[in-house]
Amino acid sequence: MNFYPRVFCKSSSVLPKSRTWIVFLCVLYALIGNGRVVCSAQNMARPKASEPGEVNANQVKPNILWITSEDNGVSWVSCYGGTNVQTPAIDQLAKEGFRYTHCFDNAAVCAPTRSCWITGMHGVSNGTQPMRSRNEIPHDKIKYYPDLLRQAGYHTSNPGKTDYNIGGRPDKECWDYAGGKKQTQYGWKLREPGQPFFAVVNITDSHESRAHGSVENTKHDPAKMKLFSYHPDLPDVRKNYAKYADAVEQMDRRVGEIVAALKHDGLYDDTIIVYNSDHGGVMARSKRFLYSSGVHCPLVVRIPEKWKQFYPAAAPGTTVDRLVSFVDMPKTWLSLAGAEIPDQFQGRVFLGEGVESPPTYHFGFRERADERLDNVRLMRDARFAYHKNYMPYAPAGHHLAYLWKSPLTAAWEKHHREGKTDEITGRFFRPRVTEEFYDNESDFDNVHNLIDAPEQQARIAELKSAMRAKQLELRDSGLMPEKMRERRAAAHNVTLYEMVRDESLYPLEKYLDAADLALARETANLNVFETGMSDADEVVRWWSVVGIHLLGADAAEAIDVLERALQDEADEVRMMAAWTLVNLGHPDDAVECLDRLLFEGTDDEVMLHNVIDWIGEPAFPLVKKYIGNGGNRQGRYGIGILGRIAELNGW
Repeated sequence: MNFYPRVFCKSSSVLPKSRTWIVFLCVLYALIGNGRVVCSAQNMARPKASEPGEVNANQVKPNILWITSEDNGVSWVSCYGGTNVQTPAIDQLAKEGFRYTHCFDNAAVCAPTRSCWITGMHGVSNGTQPMRSRNEIPHDKIKYYPDLLRQAGYHTSNPGKTDYNIGGRPDKECWDYAGGKKQTQYGWKLREPGQPFFAVVNITDSHESRAHGSVENTKHDPAKMKLFSYHPDLPDVRKNYAKYADAVEQMDRRVGEIVAALKHDGLYDDTIIVYNSDHGGVMARSKRFLYSSGVHCPLVVRIPEKWKQFYPAAAPGTTVDRLVSFVDMPKTWLSLAGAEIPDQFQGRVFLGEGVESPPTYHFGFRERADERLDNVRLMRDARFAYHKNYMPYAPAGHHLAYLWKSPLTAAWEKHHREGKTDEITGRFFRPRVTEEFYDNESDFDNVHNLIDAPEQQARIAELKSAMRAKQLELRDSGLMPEKMRERRAAAHNVTLYEMVRDESLYPLEKYLDAADLALARETANLNVFETGMSDADEVVRWWSVVGIHLLGADAAEAIDVLERALQDEADEVRMMAAWTLVNLGHPDDAVECLDRLLFEGTDDEVMLHNVIDWIGEPAFPLVKKYIGNGGNRQGRYGIGILGRIAELNGW
């Protein structure tokens, strides 16, 4: 439906015959309306899509073009100091616009990030943070920002990637144009004459998949590649960097083509252009991880002079040091468009007349990525970053099928298995500590953990306190295992969004305390954990068994409690108890428990496969038996966890 007021005047017995009266009505609507009046005494014609160069001189709302590229962080953009590539198109936008120096993704991977963008809410607040989960949200309470732009009169288009990781509503439904029969990359061409537009153009040329396959015969010279310090200097590593550099420069060419198309249509001086990547990447230990290489993203905004009241700094060509989180973006687009902004939006407006004060901190989160479990929270400012690992027993670099399609990752792992990595290059494959703290100014690669540095303790305490406050504010849904929370929500017939806001179903402060106690690894808490193993709440039992597990050999007194836990109602508690018993030298009943779960079934198969892999050799006979009985070797993106174990053992 065309937003702009129109009067269709036809000769009719209902309307006066006088042409004077008809003209009067047309003029009246033209004066009070904000757009086009179509008036004909003979016929009614529907306005056609805009022709190139057709601009409404009286338009009072800016057009917005949002160009997103996939998987490239600031290290892969030359105007941010990246040396492996040249990105002249993005650099030119920065010369004509404003380059934001501290822009960060909240989720470090695509689908949870897009969930954040479409709702203006953190994934942990909705239960949409695990990759490819597509948990439902209450759509009657949570609006998508394109819906609100459409209500404000904008033509909205996104013919590329949606991938919102949310159930209960088709991803493309919220857009005027999301691809299909009309087949155009540039949705602004389909708007009504003079109608402002909001257009997303997504570029896939820099996606992780472009780093897969052969790394030979690259345009870039592998010898000239600058490596992250956590990557060993191997031929396949350098070649993979060069291959991806080729892909990034192709992405930049696409940016140039999109801008050229806008100019061709006569819209360059009427359109705010935003460019950013959807998260960092793409070499292993960037995308999917909350380190700087995974979340620090380019953000460049070009604002035409006619909208100079929106300038975030004195003049184009300058940098803006304000902290920007991805969750700020949809709220900012609505503000620029003069649209309604419901209370659901959790970010802050960083651009335009409605600009809000900048946040003090950026909050990030990471949970399951494909078949691999993890649970990390990040709280950082422009310089310092505090990471909290809720699953420190899981190494960052456990095999993930899609990530291992990159020759770099396979070469790196082989190098590590051969015992050739050092403290920095090998850490990716080892279990983690509970807390990490980095100075991103001196250590962008995040390889020097300063968590115990005396001079940093006040700052660490400040970030820890801010993280807890943010988790409570957002109602962080990640304080219980993924399938456990899904079961609880289903049992009460509510969405995860609703469940975590009900204290009787999700006493978050209690769970945060239980997690902190478990992660502290203090032997004095063993009695508390043993008592907690009998608690009626499975979440308390979960954190109690995690606490016992993290005590290692100091938990030997809890053998009887762990043996009883092998019969727990929650499969997740049974699995962790079994692993802990194996570590304490009591494998028989533990392995038998895992055998039953593997062959009789569990509603948390993903965790079971992860735990079997983490246990290692004592659990591998189960895998051999499973594969021998025709068990599935494959996962969504390639070989599955158990298939990988079988492959390494020649089964």
